[in-house]
Amino acid sequence: MGLYLSGLSTRRLVNHRIGRRDDDPVFRVATVIILVAACAAVAQSSLDRTAPPRLFAAQITALSEPDGYFDTDNLISNERSYLQVLPQLARRGVRGGAYIGVGPDQNFSYIAAVRPSIAFIVDIRRDNLLLHLLFKALFEQAHTRIEYVALLFGRPVPADLTGWRESSVARIAQYLERPALDTKSIGALRARLDGAIRRFGVALTAGDVATIDRFHRRFIEGGLSLQFHTTGRPPQGFYPTYGDLLLETDGEGRQGNYLVSEESFQFVKSLQERDGVIPVVGNLSGPSALAGIGRLLRERGETLSAFYASNVEFYLERDGSYQRFIGNLGRIPRTNRAVIIRSIFGRGSGSLSVTQPVDELLSQFAAGR
Repeated sequence: MGLYLSGLSTRRLVNHRIGRRDDDPVFRVATVIILVAACAAVAQSSLDRTAPPRLFAAQITALSEPDGYFDTDNLISNERSYLQVLPQLARRGVRGGAYIGVGPDQNFSYIAAVRPSIAFIVDIRRDNLLLHLLFKALFEQAHTRIEYVALLFGRPVPADLTGWRESSVARIAQYLERPALDTKSIGALRARLDGAIRRFGVALTAGDVATIDRFHRRFIEGGLSLQFHTTGRPPQGFYPTYGDLLLETDGEGRQGNYLVSEESFQFVKSLQERDGVIPVVGNLSGPSALAGIGRLLRERGETLSAFYASNVEFYLERDGSYQRFIGNLGRIPRTNRAVIIRSIFGRGSGSLSVTQPVDELLSQFAAGR
């Protein structure tokens, strides 16, 4: 409720409360004190009306489960095959609706292809949430894709951003080969991004902030040579670099990374700016994350289009929780075109990416297949 006090009504209020006349010095001091308090109340009331808690942070808190452990940094994907499924998605008419995925920024390429109205990135590691907060801040600060990757890798931002809008992704990759910014400039960039992340409203510890800083510096130091890393062992020979993933092609030989075209990048940026890419800490077989997303989609009248599970199903089956995942998946509203995208790894070899209709998966599981 707003608060309005005229000078006259304030004087009458003070006079009534302390029994003083207008020319009494004590009366004048009390009047000033009450006027200041009234102005503060008005300002706070206005703030309460115009700046409610950010829904983005509230949704993360409501949907997330306790942090879990996995033995990888997962700053980038180890799935060279991740774009193979794009033609399949197009042929199946997988478009719009809701997207759910796991892991880092390969999700953005699927989002650019599917064009959902909302996306959830669900991962057992809180570190993945922190990584996506970094990505979100970069999308907020960058106007174009060349500026985005320059900020991500700590390289100088080109002066003529407009001239880069039609550039090939190969030219962008070549630009990123230049040396990183100096220490002072990196410090200023980190401070700028940390400020943006604080405005998202997500509660972060000092350790969280330090982790985000460490992740960003890994991109800056690794450049296009950055690879997926597993704790306790070096990257495998078949793991792609960031540069490999950037230039990779789909199953029909076309480049499909979200940074290939300005239009694809701008779609992902617009979804980020609408708080439509929501990172969630959760196990796919857990008790509340997917269930909560399902309830939220029903409330919004949305249906699932694509569920990128990577190779998480392998681990769920290994630890005996796959049936709970199937139960969670079955409760998410979907169309008959909804698909699951998965990656299959052979021993000591690279990945193969495939799709399967969600309804087919559920019916086959129910039949014991």
